[in-house]
Amino acid sequence: MKWEKRSSGDRMQDRLLDWLLRPAPRSLQAVSLVIVLSIAVSTSLRQNWGSDNAFVVKAADTLLAGGSPYEDKRFLYLPSAVLMAVPEALLPTQVLRWVLPMGMTGLLAVGWWAAMRLFSVPVRSRFAVGGLGLLALAYKPYLNLVLIGNWTSISAAALPLALLLAHRRYWGAAGLVVGLAIACKPMLVPVGLVFLLARQWRGLAVAVLVPVGMSLAGAMLMPSPTLFFTKTLPFLLQGQDSYALPWDASPIAIGPRLGIWEPVAVLCAGVGALAGLWGAWQRWRREDDTDAGEQRLAETACMVMLAAFLVSRPSFDHYLLVVLPLLLASAVREGSVPRSPWFWVAMGPQIAGVPWPRALEGERRAFKDCFTLCVLALTLLRRCLGPARVNLEDVTTAGAVRRAGEPAEAGSRSAF
Repeated sequence: MKWEKRSSGDRMQDRLLDWLLRPAPRSLQAVSLVIVLSIAVSTSLRQNWGSDNAFVVKAADTLLAGGSPYEDKRFLYLPSAVLMAVPEALLPTQVLRWVLPMGMTGLLAVGWWAAMRLFSVPVRSRFAVGGLGLLALAYKPYLNLVLIGNWTSISAAALPLALLLAHRRYWGAAGLVVGLAIACKPMLVPVGLVFLLARQWRGLAVAVLVPVGMSLAGAMLMPSPTLFFTKTLPFLLQGQDSYALPWDASPIAIGPRLGIWEPVAVLCAGVGALAGLWGAWQRWRREDDTDAGEQRLAETACMVMLAAFLVSRPSFDHYLLVVLPLLLASAVREGSVPRSPWFWVAMGPQIAGVPWPRALEGERRAFKDCFTLCVLALTLLRRCLGPARVNLEDVTTAGAVRRAGEPAEAGSRSAF
């Protein structure tokens, strides 16, 4: 252990953080609300809204008509997702045009709120209110996700909410949230590793049994459910086709586009994913005394997800919205990833409105997305493998200030 000397830069960060955690003025609240709602409304008025959601709705329509959803090779979700999409299929198109963008926006807001609460950030603070508005306005994948209506938004809401419940020792409820999210889209399957590391077998069982049970129910209601294994799964494992390839930011897909032999690209991505899993394990083993365990929980889960994104095919730009709210919320902790300049280097290519060369726009924007994914994963890996932070001075959190060695407040509950 060693003393952490407070430099002038650290004191400036503390003053900035103190200002950000103060209540947001009504003007900022109004501006953020207008930004978020404007994006949703403008999306409803566009012609190409809900392109990804349309595949799931089509699958539900096919089921209601007595057919097999897996006749469409573009439907890549579990049978449980078909059941989830039936309410959408029953809505008129004009109603869905307005409901879908609002639903995507609401889910992203839920994920942001849960990430704020996990790190004890007041939800009416400048950080929480202004941060959501700035994320919606400046982060291009946010705009893309609301536009296409991809069900990644469900995972973006579920992961922070599940970690919030887990930190409050409601691991069963956390498993239920993760299980329902997997039933909609199997993106959060890697989060099961967090339950394993925490030895929360009940929560893990719930997270597994919920999507399995719902998928079995969906399979019993559709003809030829085995098409998922004989047609859909092989199509997904081979990385789809030219339809999704231009937008696939996975290193496995980007490597051959840069002239790298595909087995080499697969090997590099696999090594990166294994390093990420190693980093997640090391981060879980290391306990800091600068908070009540929420940073350890969030960084472990985010590292697991980023490791999965490195090898998953496809891996799109909006996938990072699953981990980004948690990482941004962790900025209230010393040594967190957002306090590294490399985090902002990674986010740079995703800023909306920046005039990039035409070669990096349109169908080639996946190169920027791959850069963001790889640099962000390396930045978090460096944090996970770093030494434990032991603060022998005042420990400052978003919600309280206490002396090192003093017990936490009675209302603060650790997950461990």
